[in-house]
Amino acid sequence: MTQDAFEISGVDRPGRWLVTCDHASNRVPAWVNGGDLGLPAADMERHIAYDVGAAGVTTALADLLDAPAILSQFSRLVIDPNRGPDDPTRLMRLYDGTIIPANAYADADEKARRVARLYDPYHDALAELAARPGTVICAVHSFTPQLRGRAPRPWEIGVLYANDDRLARPLMDACRAQGWATGDNEPYLGHLPGDSIDRHALTDGRPNVLIELRNDLIADAAGQTLWAQRLAPILKQILADTGL
Repeated sequence: MTQDAFEISGVDRPGRWLVTCDHASNRVPAWVNGGDLGLPAADMERHIAYDVGAAGVTTALADLLDAPAILSQFSRLVIDPNRGPDDPTRLMRLYDGTIIPANAYADADEKARRVARLYDPYHDALAELAARPGTVICAVHSFTPQLRGRAPRPWEIGVLYANDDRLARPLMDACRAQGWATGDNEPYLGHLPGDSIDRHALTDGRPNVLIELRNDLIADAAGQTLWAQRLAPILKQILADTGL
């Protein structure tokens, strides 16, 4: 099922996992500045516009877990679904040194329009899926190997969490046992008030884990499939072992 704001696959699958991808797409709807944020095409292919490779991992991982998946269908630069309502970065005007021309003078009415047509429908759909009894959330993101002017990021995978590390800790242990360079709340901390995990997992005590994959490892279909195949059995095992 695909709508303007989101795509859902496998809605009737029996698996307990719900695989989410907040930053799946770099799409700019035609009703937002004519479908163009004023950035060069090359910038719209960068991590500033979406999580490169995350959508492919999400779809493949959900297939392997026999679980539903929900993916956003709009660029994070249009409105960021992984930011809370009070977060000023929900509508980004500058990201990793790049000014977003169509956002520079976007007023409160324009922001509200994007929230109503994209942000709210995405979260409403996610909430409905998450409400299934026994749901466990796995959020899939990706990160760039290096921000402009910053040191290279050495991790292959990061596991992010806030005050619920019931799945995060065993996942990190399992990843390190595979020999993967694994970040503990790296490359950034795993909690922002009102973000997707906060809203759909932490507030309800729902088990969850957020996975960040370095995007050069999942830039093509082969890498996306590989990492989904690596992660699926680990996720199944840690859920069974924790008894959650």
